[in-house]
Amino acid sequence: MAEHDHHHHVSPCFCDFMRLLWSLVAPCVYLSLVLTLVLLLLVLGVRMWLRGRRKARREQDGGGPVVAFFHPYCNAGGGGERVLWCSLRTLMNRYPSISFVVYTGDQGVTGEQILDGARQRFNIALPRPVAFVFLRHRSLVEASSYPYFTLLGQSGGSVFLGWEALTAFVPDLYVDSMGYAFTLPIFRYLGGCAVASYVHYPTVSTDMLSAITERNPGFNNADFISRDPVLSAVKVVYYCCFALLYGLAGSCSDVIMVNSTWTLGHILSLWRSPSRTSIVYPPCDVRAFLDVPLEEEKEKGEEEDKGEEGWEELGPELEREEEGEPDRKCHSIVSVGQFRPEKDHRLQIRAFRKLLDRKREGPGGRESLRLVLIGGCRNQEDEERVLMLRGLCLELDVADRVDFKLNVPFEELKRELVNASIGLHTMWNEHFGIGVVECMAAGTIILAHKSGGPKLDIVVPYEGGQTGFLADSEGSYAAAMETILALSPSARLEIRHNARRSVERFSDQEFEACFLAAMASLMSKLEL
Repeated sequence: MAEHDHHHHVSPCFCDFMRLLWSLVAPCVYLSLVLTLVLLLLVLGVRMWLRGRRKARREQDGGGPVVAFFHPYCNAGGGGERVLWCSLRTLMNRYPSISFVVYTGDQGVTGEQILDGARQRFNIALPRPVAFVFLRHRSLVEASSYPYFTLLGQSGGSVFLGWEALTAFVPDLYVDSMGYAFTLPIFRYLGGCAVASYVHYPTVSTDMLSAITERNPGFNNADFISRDPVLSAVKVVYYCCFALLYGLAGSCSDVIMVNSTWTLGHILSLWRSPSRTSIVYPPCDVRAFLDVPLEEEKEKGEEEDKGEEGWEELGPELEREEEGEPDRKCHSIVSVGQFRPEKDHRLQIRAFRKLLDRKREGPGGRESLRLVLIGGCRNQEDEERVLMLRGLCLELDVADRVDFKLNVPFEELKRELVNASIGLHTMWNEHFGIGVVECMAAGTIILAHKSGGPKLDIVVPYEGGQTGFLADSEGSYAAAMETILALSPSARLEIRHNARRSVERFSDQEFEACFLAAMASLMSKLEL
């Protein structure tokens, strides 16, 4: 009886609760409509205000349309910066009536110093002036500002940095040349700009999701997360939600350019805009290396062989070792890439240590080998990473065999590559790999990671001939380096010739033609 009374008492309470919820539906709907209307009016108001600023600027300056590139690290020395300066040079030469602006977060430098740096590092000089808009809050997109939820933090920070850029200067055409996709809707819907993007690397990819799902530790998947199934599941959900937002933001772009087959696949799966997406391989200054004759090694090799021909690939070196006659040539193994965690310089140092362990003592063994790490440092975080790498060299007892060369000018980079025996690359799923192309153009035998752009686009057979080597672990890198060093001069020369001929499709001229073709639809509207 008591149970019946209790049930009779609960039923009215539940009904009253449901009536209360139903009574709130209409007010919530009205409130949502009002807030949506207010937000829409706010967006339209901001859009009209920004358009008014653009019109006032045009009337005041008496100038024509302006194309703005968003590149917060334009004073760095990486491949992305080379794309920026080549893009500007290409558009300036083709469209003389259009002005250009670069949004940069670099502080403590002038525009002239930035342009001088581009000339020294990339051998690129712009045909006419470019204006710089210096942004004050670049720290909003620094990874160090977000110990956790880094992708979300950096992407949210890029929205605020993009807003700072837009309010500082309203262009006619906005080009994101560094991969900050969340700035695209800001410029398109608030600024009323046409927008284009050049994607070097997707912020999130299916490969990253697979690594987290399989609980593989990496630079973007901490050990404590990979070991915990619950945290791994939460991170998968987080990445899936982020990938959805990333796709929505990227799909705002009117023109989408990607730098490789690998990047194309991921961007098509995330942004879902195939009709607006095309591959534009990044510009590589291959012609700057073509004046280096490759025949010198052949002549030198013939002198060393003293007429002995017909050996197998490993024959000359192995026979020389058996006779106790060491090869006294000094071999430098050169790596070119910014000092970022994904470049995996630690793998290079550990693989080099394994190579040294395989070599004998003496002038023809360990003493003949050097590892040269060349790269750009963008900020204090990169400089601290270099210090950690130096510490690793001390720990592995290879500090006397490893050289660090930071932010070197182009001529020094060219000299190091030309004199190198091996070009080393270790980034997993590198989007493209300009450093890989430069090594091959310089006549250096490349040893790259067996993934991403190097595997799909660059270190591929040319007319049936080998163009380089691929590896994916400390052991395989050490073994491949040992194999390369043991090649006969004729075998080495053949690979170098194949590699040099194969990379002509990545020249500045090829980039200019493809870039202009991709941008033609947007640029023609500016000229109207």
